[in-house]
Amino acid sequence: MLTLFIKEVKGFLTSLIGYIVIIVFLLMTGLFLWVFPLEFNVLDYGFASLDGLFLLAPFIFLFLIPAITMRSFADEKKSGTIELLMTQPLTDLQVVLAKYFAGVALVIFSLIPTLVYCFSVYQLGLPKGNLDLGSIWGSYIGLFFLGASFVSVGIFASSITDNQIVSFILAVFISFLLYMGFEFIYSFVLSGKTGLIIQSLGLNAHYSSISRGVIDTRDLVYFISVTAVFILLTKLSLESRKW
Repeated sequence: MLTLFIKEVKGFLTSLIGYIVIIVFLLMTGLFLWVFPLEFNVLDYGFASLDGLFLLAPFIFLFLIPAITMRSFADEKKSGTIELLMTQPLTDLQVVLAKYFAGVALVIFSLIPTLVYCFSVYQLGLPKGNLDLGSIWGSYIGLFFLGASFVSVGIFASSITDNQIVSFILAVFISFLLYMGFEFIYSFVLSGKTGLIIQSLGLNAHYSSISRGVIDTRDLVYFISVTAVFILLTKLSLESRKW
Protein backbone atom coordinates (compact mmCIF):
# COMPACT_ATOMS: atom_id res chain seq x y z
CA MET A 1 0.00 0.00 0.00
CA LEU A 2 2.83 2.40 0.87
CA THR A 3 4.48 1.64 -2.47
CA LEU A 4 1.29 2.47 -4.36
CA PHE A 5 0.83 5.64 -2.29
CA ILE A 6 4.38 6.81 -3.13
CA LYS A 7 3.82 5.92 -6.79
CA GLU A 8 0.62 8.00 -6.89
CA VAL A 9 2.25 11.00 -5.19
CA LYS A 10 5.21 10.80 -7.56
CA GLY A 11 2.75 10.56 -10.43
CA PHE A 12 1.22 13.86 -9.36
CA LEU A 13 4.55 15.59 -8.77
CA THR A 14 6.30 14.32 -11.91
CA SER A 15 3.44 15.45 -14.15
CA LEU A 16 2.08 18.92 -14.80
CA ILE A 17 -1.25 18.25 -13.07
CA GLY A 18 0.13 18.41 -9.54
CA TYR A 19 2.03 21.64 -10.07
CA ILE A 20 -0.80 23.22 -12.06
CA VAL A 21 -3.26 22.52 -9.24
CA ILE A 22 -0.96 23.99 -6.58
CA ILE A 23 -0.05 27.04 -8.69
CA VAL A 24 -3.66 27.75 -9.69
CA PHE A 25 -4.80 27.48 -6.07
CA LEU A 26 -2.08 29.86 -4.84
CA LEU A 27 -2.55 32.23 -7.77
CA MET A 28 -6.30 32.52 -7.35
CA THR A 29 -6.20 32.96 -3.58
CA GLY A 30 -3.30 35.40 -3.89
CA LEU A 31 -5.07 37.56 -6.47
CA PHE A 32 -8.30 37.72 -4.49
CA LEU A 33 -6.54 38.38 -1.18
CA TRP A 34 -3.94 40.92 -2.27
CA VAL A 35 -4.70 42.31 -5.74
CA PHE A 36 -8.36 42.45 -6.75
CA PRO A 37 -10.21 45.34 -5.01
CA LEU A 38 -12.97 43.13 -3.64
CA GLU A 39 -14.32 42.42 -0.17
CA PHE A 40 -11.73 39.64 0.24
CA ASN A 41 -8.78 42.02 -0.20
CA VAL A 42 -6.68 42.00 2.98
CA LEU A 43 -5.20 45.45 2.43
CA ASP A 44 -8.62 47.07 1.88
CA TYR A 45 -10.38 45.16 4.64
CA GLY A 46 -8.91 47.25 7.43
CA PHE A 47 -8.47 44.37 9.85
CA ALA A 48 -5.76 41.73 10.28
CA SER A 49 -7.80 38.77 9.09
CA LEU A 50 -7.57 35.81 6.73
CA ASP A 51 -11.33 35.29 6.54
CA GLY A 52 -11.20 35.86 2.78
CA LEU A 53 -8.90 32.89 2.28
CA PHE A 54 -11.16 30.53 4.16
CA LEU A 55 -14.25 31.79 2.34
CA LEU A 56 -12.64 31.43 -1.09
CA ALA A 57 -10.66 28.20 -0.67
CA PRO A 58 -13.65 25.80 -0.45
CA PHE A 59 -15.04 27.06 -3.78
CA ILE A 60 -11.63 26.78 -5.44
CA PHE A 61 -11.28 23.26 -4.01
CA LEU A 62 -14.67 22.39 -5.52
CA PHE A 63 -13.02 22.48 -8.94
CA LEU A 64 -9.35 21.79 -8.27
CA ILE A 65 -9.78 18.61 -6.22
CA PRO A 66 -11.95 16.89 -8.87
CA ALA A 67 -9.19 17.84 -11.34
CA ILE A 68 -6.73 15.99 -9.10
CA THR A 69 -8.85 12.88 -8.61
CA MET A 70 -10.53 12.54 -12.01
CA ARG A 71 -7.76 10.30 -13.35
CA SER A 72 -7.43 8.09 -10.24
CA PHE A 73 -9.43 5.14 -11.56
CA ALA A 74 -10.90 6.50 -14.79
CA ASP A 75 -7.46 6.60 -16.42
CA GLU A 76 -6.68 3.09 -15.15
CA LYS A 77 -9.91 1.80 -16.70
CA LYS A 78 -9.41 3.58 -20.01
CA SER A 79 -5.80 2.40 -20.38
CA GLY A 80 -6.69 -1.15 -19.31
CA THR A 81 -4.27 -1.16 -16.37
CA ILE A 82 -7.03 -1.50 -13.77
CA GLU A 83 -6.90 -5.30 -13.92
CA LEU A 84 -3.14 -5.29 -13.52
CA LEU A 85 -3.49 -2.98 -10.53
CA MET A 86 -6.07 -5.22 -8.92
CA THR A 87 -3.89 -8.30 -9.29
CA GLN A 88 -1.29 -6.75 -7.00
CA PRO A 89 -1.02 -8.27 -3.47
CA LEU A 90 -3.35 -5.60 -2.14
CA THR A 91 -7.01 -5.64 -1.19
CA ASP A 92 -9.44 -3.36 -3.00
CA LEU A 93 -9.68 -1.21 0.10
CA GLN A 94 -5.89 -0.78 0.27
CA VAL A 95 -5.83 0.33 -3.36
CA VAL A 96 -8.58 2.86 -2.70
CA LEU A 97 -6.87 4.16 0.44
CA ALA A 98 -3.52 4.53 -1.32
CA LYS A 99 -5.08 6.68 -4.03
CA TYR A 100 -7.14 8.58 -1.46
CA PHE A 101 -4.17 9.45 0.75
CA ALA A 102 -2.16 10.49 -2.31
CA GLY A 103 -4.92 12.97 -3.16
CA VAL A 104 -5.00 14.23 0.42
CA ALA A 105 -1.21 14.68 0.33
CA LEU A 106 -1.55 16.99 -2.66
CA VAL A 107 -4.20 18.99 -0.81
CA ILE A 108 -1.75 19.42 2.08
CA PHE A 109 1.00 20.48 -0.36
CA SER A 110 -1.31 23.19 -1.72
CA LEU A 111 -2.20 24.48 1.76
CA ILE A 112 1.32 24.69 3.19
CA PRO A 113 2.43 27.68 1.03
CA THR A 114 -0.61 29.69 2.20
CA LEU A 115 1.09 29.93 5.60
CA VAL A 116 3.00 32.79 3.96
CA TYR A 117 -0.32 34.69 3.89
CA CYS A 118 -0.74 34.03 7.60
CA PHE A 119 2.76 35.32 8.34
CA SER A 120 2.20 38.41 6.17
CA VAL A 121 -1.07 39.32 7.88
CA TYR A 122 0.54 38.65 11.27
CA GLN A 123 3.27 41.17 10.43
CA LEU A 124 0.79 43.72 9.04
CA GLY A 125 -1.36 43.73 12.19
CA LEU A 126 -1.45 46.83 14.36
CA PRO A 127 0.02 46.08 16.79
CA LYS A 128 2.05 43.36 15.10
CA GLY A 129 0.60 39.94 15.86
CA ASN A 130 -2.93 41.28 16.36
CA LEU A 131 -4.39 38.15 14.80
CA ASP A 132 -6.88 35.54 15.98
CA LEU A 133 -4.58 32.55 15.59
CA GLY A 134 -7.07 30.17 17.23
CA SER A 135 -9.64 30.89 14.54
CA ILE A 136 -7.02 30.64 11.79
CA TRP A 137 -5.73 27.24 12.91
CA GLY A 138 -9.32 26.05 13.31
CA SER A 139 -10.02 27.21 9.76
CA TYR A 140 -6.97 25.35 8.45
CA ILE A 141 -8.11 22.18 10.20
CA GLY A 142 -11.59 22.63 8.77
CA LEU A 143 -10.20 23.27 5.30
CA PHE A 144 -8.07 20.12 5.53
CA PHE A 145 -11.06 17.95 6.47
CA LEU A 146 -13.18 19.61 3.79
CA GLY A 147 -10.52 18.93 1.17
CA ALA A 148 -10.17 15.34 2.39
CA SER A 149 -13.93 14.88 1.98
CA PHE A 150 -13.81 16.28 -1.56
CA VAL A 151 -10.98 13.84 -2.37
CA SER A 152 -13.12 10.89 -1.26
CA VAL A 153 -15.97 12.14 -3.47
CA GLY A 154 -13.55 12.58 -6.37
CA ILE A 155 -12.10 9.06 -6.26
CA PHE A 156 -15.62 7.65 -6.04
CA ALA A 157 -16.65 9.58 -9.14
CA SER A 158 -13.51 8.36 -10.90
CA SER A 159 -14.26 4.73 -9.98
CA ILE A 160 -17.63 4.61 -11.73
CA THR A 161 -16.52 5.81 -15.17
CA ASP A 162 -13.61 5.49 -17.59
CA ASN A 163 -14.03 9.08 -18.80
CA GLN A 164 -12.03 11.69 -16.91
CA ILE A 165 -14.31 14.56 -17.98
CA VAL A 166 -17.39 12.73 -16.75
CA SER A 167 -15.55 11.96 -13.51
CA PHE A 168 -14.66 15.64 -13.08
CA ILE A 169 -18.20 16.89 -13.70
CA LEU A 170 -19.74 14.26 -11.43
CA ALA A 171 -17.28 15.02 -8.62
CA VAL A 172 -17.94 18.77 -8.87
CA PHE A 173 -21.70 18.18 -8.82
CA ILE A 174 -21.67 15.85 -5.79
CA SER A 175 -19.19 18.02 -3.89
CA PHE A 176 -21.21 21.18 -4.53
CA LEU A 177 -24.39 19.38 -3.51
CA LEU A 178 -22.81 18.27 -0.24
CA TYR A 179 -21.25 21.67 0.43
CA MET A 180 -24.03 24.09 -0.55
CA GLY A 181 -27.09 21.98 -1.37
CA PHE A 182 -28.31 21.65 2.21
CA GLU A 183 -27.65 25.36 2.75
CA PHE A 184 -29.98 26.20 -0.14
CA ILE A 185 -32.67 23.91 1.23
CA TYR A 186 -32.33 25.56 4.63
CA SER A 187 -32.36 29.10 3.20
CA PHE A 188 -35.18 28.80 0.68
CA VAL A 189 -37.35 25.86 1.67
CA LEU A 190 -37.20 25.00 5.35
CA SER A 191 -36.82 26.89 8.58
CA GLY A 192 -36.96 26.25 12.30
CA LYS A 193 -35.70 23.07 13.93
CA THR A 194 -36.22 20.91 10.83
CA GLY A 195 -34.27 23.40 8.76
CA LEU A 196 -31.37 23.36 11.19
CA ILE A 197 -31.26 19.56 11.04
CA ILE A 198 -31.17 19.70 7.23
CA GLN A 199 -28.46 22.36 7.35
CA SER A 200 -26.34 20.22 9.69
CA LEU A 201 -26.24 17.48 7.03
CA GLY A 202 -24.10 19.69 4.79
CA LEU A 203 -20.34 20.11 4.75
CA ASN A 204 -20.53 23.89 4.99
CA ALA A 205 -22.20 23.90 8.42
CA HIS A 206 -19.45 21.76 9.95
CA TYR A 207 -16.66 23.60 8.14
CA SER A 208 -18.01 26.92 9.44
CA SER A 209 -18.25 25.47 12.95
CA ILE A 210 -14.61 24.36 13.03
CA SER A 211 -13.52 27.67 11.47
CA ARG A 212 -14.65 29.49 14.60
CA GLY A 213 -11.67 27.95 16.37
CA VAL A 214 -13.59 25.43 18.45
CA ILE A 215 -12.85 21.82 17.51
CA ASP A 216 -16.07 19.93 18.20
CA THR A 217 -15.87 16.13 18.03
CA ARG A 218 -19.26 16.10 16.28
CA ASP A 219 -17.77 18.03 13.36
CA LEU A 220 -14.77 15.69 13.17
CA VAL A 221 -17.01 12.61 13.31
CA TYR A 222 -19.14 14.09 10.52
CA PHE A 223 -16.18 14.69 8.19
CA ILE A 224 -14.70 11.27 8.91
CA SER A 225 -18.09 9.64 8.32
CA VAL A 226 -18.59 11.36 4.95
CA THR A 227 -15.09 10.35 3.89
CA ALA A 228 -15.61 6.76 5.04
CA VAL A 229 -18.92 6.48 3.17
CA PHE A 230 -17.41 7.53 -0.16
CA ILE A 231 -14.34 5.34 0.33
CA LEU A 232 -16.61 2.36 0.94
CA LEU A 233 -18.72 3.31 -2.09
CA THR A 234 -15.52 3.40 -4.15
CA LYS A 235 -14.57 -0.03 -2.86
CA LEU A 236 -18.01 -1.38 -3.79
CA SER A 237 -17.71 0.21 -7.22
CA LEU A 238 -14.42 -1.59 -7.82
CA GLU A 239 -15.79 -4.86 -6.53
CA SER A 240 -18.74 -4.64 -8.91
CA ARG A 241 -16.39 -5.45 -11.81
CA LYS A 242 -16.32 -9.03 -10.46
CA TRP A 243 -20.09 -9.43 -10.49
